[in-house]
This record gives sequence, C-alpha cells and structure tokens, in this order.
Amino acid sequence: MKLLRVGTAGAERPALLDAEGTLRDLSGVVPDIDGPLLADDAALGRIRAAAEAGELPELDAAGLRVGPPLGRIGKVVCIGLNYHDHARETGAEPPAEPVIFFKAADTVVGPNDTVLVPRRSTKTDWEVELAVVIGRTARYLESAEEALAHVAGYAVAHDVSEREFQIERGGTWDKGKNCETFNPLGPWLVTADEVPDPQNLALKLWVNGELKQDGTTAEQIFPVAEVVRYVSQFMTLYPGDVINTGTPAGVALGQPEPKPFLRGGDVVELEIEGLGRQRQEFKDA
Repeated sequence: MKLLRVGTAGAERPALLDAEGTLRDLSGVVPDIDGPLLADDAALGRIRAAAEAGELPELDAAGLRVGPPLGRIGKVVCIGLNYHDHARETGAEPPAEPVIFFKAADTVVGPNDTVLVPRRSTKTDWEVELAVVIGRTARYLESAEEALAHVAGYAVAHDVSEREFQIERGGTWDKGKNCETFNPLGPWLVTADEVPDPQNLALKLWVNGELKQDGTTAEQIFPVAEVVRYVSQFMTLYPGDVINTGTPAGVALGQPEPKPFLRGGDVVELEIEGLGRQRQEFKDA
C-alpha cells in the first residue's frame, strides 16, 4: 500500500494512493497514519479490505497539499557515511560501524514544502536518502530477518545539511542537521510488502534540473537490515520512528571548488524507485 497524509500543515488527513493512481480518503477508516496504526495489524487489515472492496471515497488531488506520510514521529535516527561512493567522494574512510546522529522530529515537512536556507548559511547541501519506518518495537534484534520483520515501510527522505554548521563549528554533526524544514519526507509511506529488496532501489536528485545524484542502495556499506539491527542494540525503536539510511555520491560537499551549495531560489527534485518524487523550492530563512 501507498499511504499518505494530505491537507494543510498540522491538519492532514490520512489517504491512500490506489493501484490506478487515484487518491482515496482513509479518514473514515483510521484517524491518522502514525506509529499506533503501523503497529495495529487489524487496522492495516481494515485499510486493505476497504481498498480492495472499492469502499474508499475518491479525493480531488488538485491543489491538495501532500504532507509528511507519517504523523507524530517519535525520533529520526540518521546514518552517516553509509555509501561506498559517498565516502570516496568526500575522502573519508568507510566507517567500521554505522555512524549515528539524530534529527529532531520537528525538522520533518512535506515532500513539496518550502525548505529554508538558514541565516548566515553558505554551505547548505542536498542528500537523497531511503527512509525506513519502524512498525514494531525493536530491542536488541539478533538477525537481519528479525530486523526486516520490524520494518513497516519505506519513504523518500531529503536529509538537508548545512556543512559549515555540521563540520566546521565544533561539537557533533547535529548543528548542521536540525535547521528548520531540513527533513522533507514522502510523498508516500510504501508498506514493506511492496519493497521486496531495499538493497535494489535507484535514488536520483536534481538541482535546478541538473542531475546531481544517481545512485543505488546496493552501494550501502551497512544494508537496511543491518542498520535496523545495529541501532536496536543502542536504543529502543518504536512504531513510527524513522531511520534515514545515508546518501549516495553527488552531494555538493564532494564537488570541486567552488562547491555548488544551495541558495535561496534553487529548486531540488529527488526520487527513489517505487517510492515517489519530491520537489522543493529553497528560500532564505
């Protein structure tokens, strides 16, 4: 299933994109797309049954904002330097273990919402990423199979980053990762049954129409199953938590000087095979 949330920011309602590409209203079946829903097999079953029976009313998509496909996110866990090609382009050694940092849940916005370039920023960068959405409480998972059984679905994430704040200002990476609007998510949460192999997905990103990132999740140093298993050794993952799993080569940081960092007025588009497409206009904060 392709689950999403539509409407004005803070007042989104649940919806489903059916096999024919028609937007369907889920508000008569479930209150929202969130962690409690993803952990409730009976509720997910009701959605499937209503969709298969043709009982879901059609929504007019014209002019309707698409919000983040997940409400009330608990935490956003991020994995750094998780693609072989990205490590090479930045001159970094591939990590021996996954690099973990966090984004606040309030950085998450809709897939087509405006992204703000922070004040005094000179090095705002782009990163297309596969987001993993947790569907079952995960603690001390032991195997790849067990890890994937705790995944509810997948989505497109844009891990926007300010590289000066992240790298040159001391401390942790978090200063360059948690600026307002720095995590567009969606358009859809695609349930795990529709993604048979998360290590075989193409990722692409364009800036002002120019292709910048053209990668595949096959390049991940730590695949999705290992990321989920590993993270569960250090924290409890709950339904509705999100893991951003890293970005392939092609970010501004890895380009020759002068590096083409983002400015107000730039337009970024990104997509992951089968998971949908985003488009953001960047404006000065």
